[in-house]
Parts: sequence; C-alpha cells; structure tokens
Amino acid sequence: MTHPTDSSGEAPGAASVIDRVKTFALAPLPQHLLTRAVYALTRRHSRFVTPVIRRFAAHFKVDMQDALQPELDAYDTFNAFFTRALKPEARPLAAGDNVIACPADGRISAIGRVRDARVLQAKGIDYSLLELLGGDGEATECLGDGSFVTVYLSPRDYHRLHMPATGHLLSQTHVPGRLWSVGPHSVRALDGLFTRNERVIAQFQTHYGRMALILVGAMNVAAIDTVWAGPITPNSRSGISRKDYTQESQSVTLERGAEMGRFNMGSTIIAVFERRIDWNPQMQSETAVLMGQALGTLTPGRDGAHPQTTEFGT
Repeated sequence: MTHPTDSSGEAPGAASVIDRVKTFALAPLPQHLLTRAVYALTRRHSRFVTPVIRRFAAHFKVDMQDALQPELDAYDTFNAFFTRALKPEARPLAAGDNVIACPADGRISAIGRVRDARVLQAKGIDYSLLELLGGDGEATECLGDGSFVTVYLSPRDYHRLHMPATGHLLSQTHVPGRLWSVGPHSVRALDGLFTRNERVIAQFQTHYGRMALILVGAMNVAAIDTVWAGPITPNSRSGISRKDYTQESQSVTLERGAEMGRFNMGSTIIAVFERRIDWNPQMQSETAVLMGQALGTLTPGRDGAHPQTTEFGT
C-alpha cells in the first residue's frame, strides 16, 4: 500500500530506538488502574495542591497570562488548574463561516486528506478510519474521502476543546481500549495508536456534511468530558457504547468556536470532515497552533460556491 504523505512533503521516517523504548516501557503497567488513581488524586482537596501546581507550572513552562484566573493558588484542585478557562479575548475566533477553526491549543501531529478511508498518523504510518470510528461503516463511507487534522495537546496547553465549525450533534460513541501515551514518540513508534486507545467520538451534521471529532484518551487522561454528557471515565472492560442525539428532545447544536469538551490531562483530538478542506500551507506537522486559529477553508464546489448539503436547526 502507498502511505499518504503529510503536508510537508518529506519522505517517511522510522521511529528511533528511543521512541520505541519510551513507548513500550509502559506496556506492562496497569494503565487503567493508574489512570483511575490519577482521576481521584487530581480532584482531591489538599494543602499539597498549590505546591504541586507550582512545580508543574514551572517544569512545563505553563503560561498563565491568558488564564481567566492567573493566580496559581486560586485553584483548589489540580484538575481545576489543568482545565482552567481562558479570558474571552485570549483566543479570537478566525473570521469567515467557511473557515475551519482550530479545535485546541497544541501542535499539529498530522494534517491532510483522508485517502481510501485511511488517515495519516505519522510519516510512513497510516491507520483505518473504520477502526478509528469504532466500526461505524456509515460514518466511514461519509468521511472516507474527506479531510482531517490531528492536534496533540501537551501538558502545558489549554485543555478545553472547541468546535471547528457549527454543528448539530448526531451521536456520541465511547470506544474502550488501551491508554498508551499519545506523545510524539508513541505516534512514531506504534502503528494504529489512535485506534488502540480509548476514545470518545462525537459526530455532527454541519452545513457542509458530516464532521467527526475524536477525543483520544491516554495514560493519565483520567476522564474525557463533553459539554452535553459530562465526564466519561476510562473503562477497559466495557463494550462500545453509542448514544443517538437526533431526537428533538435531545437536540444539541454548537456554534463554531463553542466549547464542546475537555481533557483531564493532555491528549489528542482528531477532526475529520466529509468535505475536502484547503488547508493553509503553513499548517504542517509539528506546527504550533492555538484554539480558534484558521486552519483552512472549505473547498468550493465546481461552480465556485460552497454547497449547503444539509440544513439543521439552530
């Protein structure tokens, strides 16, 4: 098979020995047990909270200038600090209804086209969109020739997630799995990483077709929250669960730029679009990005117009 290339056009490169050691050294650990312990500890009120936050902020060089509450001693739990809100003016939303807004602060891991229902993970590595979507064949058919962007959130980043485009929620799927690190070393070392890890898949209908936002869990990502369902905690023994939101009584519509979820500890979000996106040329692997920043624009139709494929309520 010919693997897709990233937007840099560079030749594929193999993972280093260090990448593999850092990745597979975690394999014997009880990933879910440790992650549940982190869940409890990061929500605990203690006199040690502020010193831990200060050491964490210093070690990872966390910039608090944009935080709604910039004082570190104002947070009563570590999770409150980690999922801190920003000042409203800190992340201006890129103008233009056809502009795809970045869903998170972080670094682009990969960006480009979905080809033959396969998505680029890293140079020389791709993975199955069907597996990523938890075996959802109908969604794979919709999204299998579209576009995608993967954004990795490091520990120092803002950890609330926002809508790249206005959308009406169709479904939420929880797929249990492992909790491998999703750091750059693991992305290079472990084939199909994002299809192995626990994840929450939110599918939306937009004016330009289907959009899926995949929130990938990882070691110490003690819960993934969505604004409509609250926290989804890791559970290695449960099966795939899916909830339908198409009933009027459960209708959820979120505007472009609105908060849709958050990570409790760092991880990765993958946005997949049915329509092809003209990605901005400067958006390449390892590019640092901010939430709300313009990533690209929806590709016009043959007549130059942006087709409105589906209407939905406001």
